[in-house]
Amino acid sequence: MAAAEPKPPAGAAAARRLARGCWSAFWDYETPKVIVVKNRQLGVVYRVVQLLILLYFVWYVFIVQKSYQDRETGPESSVITKVKGITSSEHKVWDVEEYVKPPEGGSVFSIITRIEVTPSQTQGTCPESVRVTNATCDDDEDCVAGQLDMLGNGVRTGRCVPYYHGAFKTCEVSGWCPVEDGASVSQFLGKMAPNFTILIKNSIHYPKFRFSKGNIENRKDSYLKHCTFDEVSHLYCPIFRLGFIVERAGENFTELALKGGVIGVIINWDCDLDLSASNCNPKYSFRRLDPKHVPASSGYNFRFAKYYKINGSTTRTLIKAYGIRIDVIVHGQAGKFSLIPTIINLATALTSIGVGSFLCDWILLTFMNKNKVYSHKKFDKDSALTDPRGLAQL
Repeated sequence: MAAAEPKPPAGAAAARRLARGCWSAFWDYETPKVIVVKNRQLGVVYRVVQLLILLYFVWYVFIVQKSYQDRETGPESSVITKVKGITSSEHKVWDVEEYVKPPEGGSVFSIITRIEVTPSQTQGTCPESVRVTNATCDDDEDCVAGQLDMLGNGVRTGRCVPYYHGAFKTCEVSGWCPVEDGASVSQFLGKMAPNFTILIKNSIHYPKFRFSKGNIENRKDSYLKHCTFDEVSHLYCPIFRLGFIVERAGENFTELALKGGVIGVIINWDCDLDLSASNCNPKYSFRRLDPKHVPASSGYNFRFAKYYKINGSTTRTLIKAYGIRIDVIVHGQAGKFSLIPTIINLATALTSIGVGSFLCDWILLTFMNKNKVYSHKKFDKDSALTDPRGLAQL
């Protein structure tokens, strides 16, 4: 009697059956089956969903977002500025060459409105500022010779000397003397500053569309000599009063002039190039950029010095300047009709309308009383069509 052949493992047989089933299903053909469901509520849901999707694409995507356009953001831009005006302080008259820093006329500049002047500083020894940490002392033992404080005004000599005023003492330092808070004089320049005029000349270029435009009206007469900016009547006269800029930024001019601050002049060029060039106009907005509500960092100031010689020795006048810094910021975007984004968004819209069918199928299969009947009608396997003779009868 012959020995019985060993049977293959059950797991291997199951794997082969699964592989044959997947291979067979790979060659199956699926086609949608249209079923008309006579249900008013379901029909209302279906049409409302389709209507909402259609309104979204027509109103928001195509009308508001203009998604049929090819777009370019961040135009190439140049900014030239020029300030005019004079003012006076307690001691002198100031012109634009003195209160505008830097004088080159770029997109960022400062208008000095208050100064603290420390005149006639020379290299020598003097008491350290009381504002410097550990600068106060009682005797020489409290001062270490050669010590250099990065926030101080010089190298300590090791001596404890009387301060400029008052009964206390501070450590003596070697450096520019007297130090700033020991002999500084404050001067306010903001009396006439609100009437200063600022010309902001801006030109932009969108290289993708080869489109360029500027913010000054193309006129040969002396128009710019007699106009100031107005959103309605003089949009292309970019001459702004400093007081107007500060007011539109929502700030008090006197407070800003005393402590200093940073004001942004934002020029926005949003251009629909399907329309004429006259419809591409600059829009100006103004706002304060520095954090005025943070006491530790509010305000704006900087220091500079003027050097000269007296009897062969170098002397300087140290100036701590408070002012209004103007930052001109240009941005925008341009759009023009293009066939490719139009086709893409139309295809997306048509595809999204099918969400209504998906939602109604889900409602039928989940919540309706005859969901099993619908499931049987919806997913039908016609085995007769697997026979080639059945296909020939179609």
